[in-house]
Amino acid sequence: MSTYIYAITGADHPLPLNGLHGVGEPASTLRTLSTDRLAAVVSDAPEGLRAKRRDVMAHQGVLEALMAGGATLPMRFGLVGPDDDEVIAALDREADAYGERLAELDGQVEYNLKAGRDEEDLLREIMTESEEIRQLNERTRAQGSHDDRVALGELVAREVAERHRREAEDVAARLADVVTRNSHAEPAPQQFLNLSFLVPRARTDAFVAAVQREADQRGDAYSFTLTGPLPPYSFV
Repeated sequence: MSTYIYAITGADHPLPLNGLHGVGEPASTLRTLSTDRLAAVVSDAPEGLRAKRRDVMAHQGVLEALMAGGATLPMRFGLVGPDDDEVIAALDREADAYGERLAELDGQVEYNLKAGRDEEDLLREIMTESEEIRQLNERTRAQGSHDDRVALGELVAREVAERHRREAEDVAARLADVVTRNSHAEPAPQQFLNLSFLVPRARTDAFVAAVQREADQRGDAYSFTLTGPLPPYSFV
């Protein structure tokens, strides 16, 4: 039977699994697969598993319990290995890499920050600050040239993209002092930032406060959405 994998830990991790259950209906029984250096928390993989709330919460509950006991490499929901023997072989084969990552993630959690800016506010700023765009906009309004309209749209799109890039870099730089590192993901439309941060558990209050200050300073035209603390999925 295929093996569902929840997380990887060091072999000396306390593995506090009492009272927990795995994914599936009925809930699968958790077990551990160990080598000299590492352990994997697993269960049998149920057939046709989908991301139902019950199963996602079961997966999350296992990770939270493990993280409370020490450094943990969380696996994303739905990760399945061929069987127990293959999982053990992978633990042996990748022992050095997994050990390094466990050392890096010890005492760390993940936060995800998404940020966007009101489009009209940004366009007003661009029109105010860019003489080239302002003049082309006035000419387009007066003459209605198709080529001018195309050129205006291209100029504005490039300027929006450039300002989004600069603002994303600025936010990341201003938060760098309170994080270990970050991981970039593609922002959704109308957003300029989608960053995951690896944050020392002891500095989470300072990080949240820094994000709040950043949001307050930028004002109502900006939206900041912070999610966490989370298992450090983005850094495994």
